[in-house]
Amino acid sequence: MNSDGQTTEADAANELMRLARQIAKHDRLYHAQDTPEITDQEYDALVRRNAELEAAFPHLVRDDSPSKKVGHAVAASPLSKVTHEVRMMSLDNAFADEEVAEFVARVRRFLSLADDAPLAFTAEDKIDGLSCSLRYENGDLVRAATRGDGQVGEDVTPNVAHIADIPQQLTGDAPDIFEIRGEVYMSTADFLALNARQEEAGEKLFANPRNAAAGSLRQKDASVTAKRPLKFWAHGWGAASAVPGETQVDVVRALEAWGVPVSPLFTRCETLDEMLAHYESINAQRPDLPYEIDGVVYKVDRLDYQQRLGFVAKAPRWAIARKFPAEQAETTLEAIDIQVGRTGKLTPVGRLAPVLVGGVTVTNVTLHNRDEIQRLGVRPGDRVQVQRAGDVIPQVVANLTPEVEREPFTFPDTCPECGSEAVAAEGEVDVRCTGGLICPAQRTERLKHFVSRGALDIDGLGEKTIDQFFALGWLESPADIFRLRKRREEILALEGRKEKSVDNLLASVENRREPDAARLLFGLGIRHVGAVTARDLMKHFHELEALRSLAEKARAGDDDATSELTDIDGIGTAVVEALGDFFHEDHNREVWDDLLSEVSPPRYEVETLDSPVAGKTVVFTGKLETMSRDEAKAQAERLGAKASGSVSAKTDILVAGPGAGSKLKKAAELGIEVLDEAGWAAIVAQAG
Repeated sequence: MNSDGQTTEADAANELMRLARQIAKHDRLYHAQDTPEITDQEYDALVRRNAELEAAFPHLVRDDSPSKKVGHAVAASPLSKVTHEVRMMSLDNAFADEEVAEFVARVRRFLSLADDAPLAFTAEDKIDGLSCSLRYENGDLVRAATRGDGQVGEDVTPNVAHIADIPQQLTGDAPDIFEIRGEVYMSTADFLALNARQEEAGEKLFANPRNAAAGSLRQKDASVTAKRPLKFWAHGWGAASAVPGETQVDVVRALEAWGVPVSPLFTRCETLDEMLAHYESINAQRPDLPYEIDGVVYKVDRLDYQQRLGFVAKAPRWAIARKFPAEQAETTLEAIDIQVGRTGKLTPVGRLAPVLVGGVTVTNVTLHNRDEIQRLGVRPGDRVQVQRAGDVIPQVVANLTPEVEREPFTFPDTCPECGSEAVAAEGEVDVRCTGGLICPAQRTERLKHFVSRGALDIDGLGEKTIDQFFALGWLESPADIFRLRKRREEILALEGRKEKSVDNLLASVENRREPDAARLLFGLGIRHVGAVTARDLMKHFHELEALRSLAEKARAGDDDATSELTDIDGIGTAVVEALGDFFHEDHNREVWDDLLSEVSPPRYEVETLDSPVAGKTVVFTGKLETMSRDEAKAQAERLGAKASGSVSAKTDILVAGPGAGSKLKKAAELGIEVLDEAGWAAIVAQAG
């Protein structure tokens, strides 16, 4: 911001870039993976901020702007893809009465209608489900598809055959072709019963009814869908050979006559006051409704007006969704537990006296991190206000307990799983266990990382095998991998193990007894030390023990050691601190020494090949489909090239995969040579 507190153009450009990435991530989690991480309200706030910045700086609107997208591209899936004949749009949102009034005024202005000219809208509750399009030909259901990104969805025709609300044949006189669009959903009672069955069977619980409905419909095996109590109601249409009426009301009543369910709260409003009153009426009924809703949808009733109004990038001008505020309830915070994630992050989870919020009984609440606990001032025994926005684990929004002379909650400074130090790096709020490879909460994930393709790349030692060997007590640290040969007979005795596969596994392990030092360092999973950083470090030190010695000196306050480390290209203070924290732990030093006793002294030697790119600077961008970004950079290094992360006048080659954005544009402006992944692969193959 400038001195007047106004957002500058540079600030806006940077924020729009961050928002595009954040929203794309949450779109993917919500639409493609059915695993949201944030609430509806938090997501809406991101979208709203993006819209505000784009309105203030229209020339900064990005090609990947969230305002241009609907849903999310169909992820890798066993379901076949369907291209929608008529795009399935999204809806713009309103969050206050004034915004609904502005929507009505905007429609009038666009249509050049006087303030007293008749203008009716329909209003209906917005159910929290999965968008689905049903194509009927001559009254028979021929195809059902999810929305996907609006252009391409997934074919779920066999699955919807098991949804009783969806007729296989329409009753009455339907047009020859008519696509009915609506929502597949699950009632609150059915959702709770499903989760109870999932818990009893030891299977994953669904976060909310919407996720349960999405996960149930998007099944390769339709028999799984058949066991799930899904429902459907219609709210619109897509491709149609004829439309049964001249208004939204006409079409909705026709859908009912054809045997298709519609919202029982659907109505027609002739004034703004009626629209707002119906919103309040639905909001008052919301706690007692048998299904989850998150707002009210208003649509211009006359279809000729809808056609004149048309669409913007991703939404119709003739419709808007008035969203509800998050639902809240009061309860008692009975305890605060600390959970340790696979990356070592300590996450506080509040245990609540059970309370009904939004139709779901809530017993756990996320407290996010140490700073959030301090901000709220919560302690076990406090009365708190809990908010649930229809998604994910609820959160505490207020501490209702008056301030009294009581000790605050003490966040642990040691890991509850392994006793190692738990610290927050400078500038970060997350507290992390420094135990790494010796922490039970992290150990198996760290072992899987250690043998992964980018690290030691040990064939045959996959996730299931590591989990099995860990459960048997055979694998507790990386060094144990190199002792597996002593357990050959025990491994052969396991069910399903064949002599050839066991010997192949052990041979793969033995082939890594002379490891590349950078791969070994990366495989240890030290925070901030990725594959590229590991190579940068080992290009300087060549030997691991030299790195350890300097990291320990830096941790002890040796400024010269710190300077030598930070002088290495690509190495910052965060990496130096992470290395120091790692070697400061006795447990980690024991794991390190044990590992190095099992392998030949690792050195880092870059054997470069003569190639057309030797001495050149190469940048990789977009999604690489045949290799990871780190693998591509390693290839460049082996070919004598320098792999850079940004495009500049010094860049010689840009390798662009699908989804390449600003870097590709800048390369074109600078006249830089651009290759696709196949072109890069040809250079690698030519060099041998």
